[in-house]
Amino acid sequence: MKTISLFLFSFILACSNGGNSNAISAPPSPAGEVLEDQAYSEESMVQQKRTVTQEQEQKIIKTARLAFETPSPEETHQKILKLTSQYEGFVANDNSGKSYNRIFRNMTVRVPTKNFQAFINSVSEGVEYFDQRDISRQDVTEEFVDLQARLKAKRKLEDRYLELLSKAKNVKEMLEIERELSNIREEIEAKEGRLKYLQNRVSVSTINLEFYKYTAESGVTVSYGQKIKNALQGGWNGVSVFFLGLLYLWPLFIVVIIVLLVVRWLVRRNRKK
Repeated sequence: MKTISLFLFSFILACSNGGNSNAISAPPSPAGEVLEDQAYSEESMVQQKRTVTQEQEQKIIKTARLAFETPSPEETHQKILKLTSQYEGFVANDNSGKSYNRIFRNMTVRVPTKNFQAFINSVSEGVEYFDQRDISRQDVTEEFVDLQARLKAKRKLEDRYLELLSKAKNVKEMLEIERELSNIREEIEAKEGRLKYLQNRVSVSTINLEFYKYTAESGVTVSYGQKIKNALQGGWNGVSVFFLGLLYLWPLFIVVIIVLLVVRWLVRRNRKK
């Protein structure tokens, strides 16, 4: 009896161990594999983005505004034109004007970013004092990298929809896919436009220039004889204008005369009665 009990106990223990072994060695479910792959993919994308951001060359938009007085605006203008050509830039805007006692000129010059500081230093030579000298640098590296990543994702999505379009089974599915493709392509074009704009601002810097010169305005002295001559001439002109005005009113005078004659005739007629 004891032998049989020991045998049964050993058999139950062996079965229990076998069940635990099978539970441990059971393969993971497909859903678990998908989640693991997705987590690994997201982690890889985050790591890749960090690496790209660290390795990406900084994208800096440089702008400047200079305002100063100059003894000769024309010579300064020619100097700036020469420097613009020397530093491979171009003039985006150029206008001049004159106020009561001031001659001024405004210019907007764009030069390659590599020549930005050299151009400003050359323009500043000989300037004793700046009314305004502002230089700004805007870092758009993060936005640049973000736009590139989003563009890459949108292009992959576009390829996926094109693949689905080729497998569409009916007209309804084709129309829905084409509508989504149209929206995706609009977003791609918008992001490409923004990227091109940023690249242009980064590669070519903008410098706004204003320079001016004060002028001494003097009044014209008029002699006493000239004043008498001007007064006589003004009086004659006034009389001429008066008579010309009367000539313009001749129809009115005729109407008034006719009315007076009619009134006079009516008055005489009433008296005779």
